[in-house]
Amino acid sequence: MNHPLEYYKEHLKQYQVKAKVSYKRMTTLSLLRLLVFLLTGVGVYVMFNIWQPAVSIAIIGIVIFVKLLSKHTDVKQEKVFNEALVAINSAELKIASGDFYDRDNGLQFQDPAHFYSLDIDLFGRGSFFQYINRTNISEGTQTLAALLKANNIKNIPLRQDAIKELSSKPKWRQYYSATSSLVHVETPAKDIVNWLKSYTPFLPSVMRWLPLGFTVATLVLLGATLLSLIDVAFIGYWLFIGLIITGFYVKKINSLSIHVDKVKDTFRQYAQLLKLIEEENFSSELLHQKQIKIKSENKEASIIFKELSRALDALDNRNNIIGAIFGNGYFLTDIKNAYRIEKWIKQYANKVEDWFEVVSFFDAYNSLGNYAYNHSDFIYPEVLKTGSVIKAEKLGHPLLDKTKRVDSDLVIDDKQFFIVTGANMAGKSTFLRTVSLHIVMANMGLPVCAKSSKYSPVKLITSMRTSDSLTDDSSYFFSELTRLKFIVDTISKEPYFIVLDEILKGTNSTDKAIGSKKFVEKLVASNATGIIATHDLSLCEIENELEAVKNYYFDAEIINDELHFDYKLKQGVCQNMNASFLLKKMDII
Repeated sequence: MNHPLEYYKEHLKQYQVKAKVSYKRMTTLSLLRLLVFLLTGVGVYVMFNIWQPAVSIAIIGIVIFVKLLSKHTDVKQEKVFNEALVAINSAELKIASGDFYDRDNGLQFQDPAHFYSLDIDLFGRGSFFQYINRTNISEGTQTLAALLKANNIKNIPLRQDAIKELSSKPKWRQYYSATSSLVHVETPAKDIVNWLKSYTPFLPSVMRWLPLGFTVATLVLLGATLLSLIDVAFIGYWLFIGLIITGFYVKKINSLSIHVDKVKDTFRQYAQLLKLIEEENFSSELLHQKQIKIKSENKEASIIFKELSRALDALDNRNNIIGAIFGNGYFLTDIKNAYRIEKWIKQYANKVEDWFEVVSFFDAYNSLGNYAYNHSDFIYPEVLKTGSVIKAEKLGHPLLDKTKRVDSDLVIDDKQFFIVTGANMAGKSTFLRTVSLHIVMANMGLPVCAKSSKYSPVKLITSMRTSDSLTDDSSYFFSELTRLKFIVDTISKEPYFIVLDEILKGTNSTDKAIGSKKFVEKLVASNATGIIATHDLSLCEIENELEAVKNYYFDAEIINDELHFDYKLKQGVCQNMNASFLLKKMDII
């Protein structure tokens, strides 16, 4: 397997060349169309006085013109697709250089009431979501956010296998992403599903055969006219009969057309996405389950979607007034296409939701597979049923530059509680977020930033960032107490890994020390597992009273009037604090 950066550079060049070739072919086809148009016009003009040859030339010219137009459309789609692949590989190179802050930061998914999403930079500028998100469909983005917030500790190996398999398919992933990036959705999938389920057909069953019979009659009349068996006026009368029949349903067809016009591009692209899923060979159980979900009908979902897409495109042609008049007058095209759409809705409306869900699933999991591919040096935690909650060697924060990142070894057993002290900026908060992300990523099935990791699955709950609320008339201290109460109530129902950062900041130091000590004692008495970071060294005395509590620290040294950090997790209590030094260094005091 190529190195990710090499892969992106190589394929960036390939797709740029293909896009240029497609552009040249489009230019050639445009010139050919112009030539056919001119030759047809000249031929009709020359033979104008003899209407039979003139009509024949016109028909042949139109057929060739339409064929060239269709080919031009296909080549244009190839060009757009290759340009999307160019954009994907360019973006990967840009993100790899550390430039990803202009991407969707997912702030809309941040929830202060959630177990951890507010505290660990999961969403927001420079967040884990902003870094890994490669989704292109709104529902896929929502699925990815839901996976990050799921706190799901079941079936982790199943998710690991799915992510491993997708990470090994960079070409397929990019094809899927390029196709999904071309989905222009005007109406959310949820609204489409609701509309399909509640739709009431208006065309009677006889309309299944009437357009076909009318078309046959039109062709017979046209042949008879060309052979001079009947007067040409009959063709005109027949046109009005067709328009009158169509007129009975024109209002309802117009209403249907307005609705389907908003979803036709979505269905066309979804058909291509479903086809990509159907045709790929998946061996992991989770991906195979999703694949089966869209193959449960007699026909594959992509074919079923394509049938609807064609009917929607055909109905959309009614916007061409000349095509609408002659198509409806001679072939009842609006009725035929509307009936096809209604028949499709009646047959498949209840399955669309499942198909949309599978497309969104792969859109989200593509991001996870892409992340794993980009970080081949990361490892998948060995999932254990018993033993240490986390036993990791060289554990680091996944968003930090690996050339500057300082990793730490960590072993924390079940029902063990760490108190972490340290100077300002020594790395306590980063360490807490590193451990928290390890849990979140491991539960999702992602590889983690470590040399090795053994992990007993556990749900995460945190209290690291608390804010007051003027709207709710809530003080900072009350907000923090509310959060701590939420933690106590939550861990009483099932085990969680608790991460706390400097709790009870909203009260005086003496009260804080007493309250923090009693809170940690309560957590330990509840057999809780977790970590608390604090500047209060008196809290470390609990280690002498409770066997489950262990003290760790991050150090800072002043060497030649400069502050130095090693960012290493060490066992014991921090003895060096730096607030006064920093105040003097920055000429604040």
